[in-house]
Amino acid sequence: MPHPSLTLFHERAPVRAVRPEPQTSSVAPRLWEQAAAAFILFLLTGALIGPIFAPQQQELPALRLIWPPVYLVILGLMAVRARQMAAAWPAFILLALMVILALSSSLWSQAPDVTQRRVLALALTGGFSIYLGVVFRGAELPRLLTWTFLALGVGSLIAVFLFPSLGVHHSANAGLWRGLWYEKNHMGMIMAVGLIAASALLAAGAPQDRRIALVAIGVCVLALLGSQSKTALIMAMLGGGLIAMCRLIARMGPVFGVVVVWSLGLTAVISLWVWSQYSVEILALFGKDPTLTGRTEIWAAIERMAAQRPWLGYGYGAFWVLDTEPMEWIRHETGWRVPSAHHGWLDLRVQLGWAGTWLVSAVIALTSAAVLFRLSGLGRREGYWSLAYLAAFLLLSVSESVLMSHQDLPWTLFVAVLARNLVSDRTT
Repeated sequence: MPHPSLTLFHERAPVRAVRPEPQTSSVAPRLWEQAAAAFILFLLTGALIGPIFAPQQQELPALRLIWPPVYLVILGLMAVRARQMAAAWPAFILLALMVILALSSSLWSQAPDVTQRRVLALALTGGFSIYLGVVFRGAELPRLLTWTFLALGVGSLIAVFLFPSLGVHHSANAGLWRGLWYEKNHMGMIMAVGLIAASALLAAGAPQDRRIALVAIGVCVLALLGSQSKTALIMAMLGGGLIAMCRLIARMGPVFGVVVVWSLGLTAVISLWVWSQYSVEILALFGKDPTLTGRTEIWAAIERMAAQRPWLGYGYGAFWVLDTEPMEWIRHETGWRVPSAHHGWLDLRVQLGWAGTWLVSAVIALTSAAVLFRLSGLGRREGYWSLAYLAAFLLLSVSESVLMSHQDLPWTLFVAVLARNLVSDRTT
């Protein structure tokens, strides 16, 4: 009869080498953290408060009093997660470079006090962005965004159907939905971001998230269609399409992926040629005039102003300050009260010149490389949210002033993408 120890040895199952999951050093965000982060995101969208208390979009100094307590909350959230904040030092270095350049511009700014105030907002909301990126790991960030934008979408539908004086345009763009915001394009952009987040949450694959993701997609699609924002619609199609494509490549294998990428490259080349030949007809198909509702006139006027201060610009956040000479000249040139460049890169140039443009370009290039490098790991776990949002953000940047914007949702989420893709899972 064999010895018992020998019998046990022979019956033991063979041991296989298993690749360990990335080790994390902290717990998932607590409920109070999620609530605080969702509230700050709500404020960054610009929903409800502005349209109610400043319906004519006039600047009310009293509304600034909302933000000092919010900044304290941000600092508290960062202090609670001090270890993870320290691990995010690569993101903080890039944020610091942008903040230093913006602060330095107060030396030549045409409105130094405005520049300094907005630089403070840029720095503190940037800290919140990094907190979002490294604390809400994997699918936790798309989940937070899905719940937040679902609530905003439901609130917008309530405003549209029960309070149409608030939720629907009545003069320009009469009948189109604007929800909880000043105008339809802003609502459309927020709903597009919500749709991308919900699609990523669905793609991440957790069964408990499937129902809420589908509900959020339905609400965001309905609100987006009601706004009839063309840019937002293209953003949603681009982001959602990238998520679907990545999921399909993950299932079909690398050969299929090569074919898809090659096909997309060929399609892009053909599309650029078609646009160069038939841009007027394409714009007419989408209900747009060749001047993009007067935007090309704005861009030409701003180009002339940017040429006068090509390297350093007019100061961070200072170009569109009321009663300043450059802004008044732009409004005289175009014949209407232009609120912004409606072009992120042009707005950045007139604020910080080519120095700011090159710096932000380098940050975006580094972020894009990091997102692609981590696509099979972090990208899969988060439902490819970083890639989809980054593509939508870059599209938005050529039609809206979202680059290095203080207290602004699109830039906040971009910095979150930067942070989560530059920090190792093992340290967060």
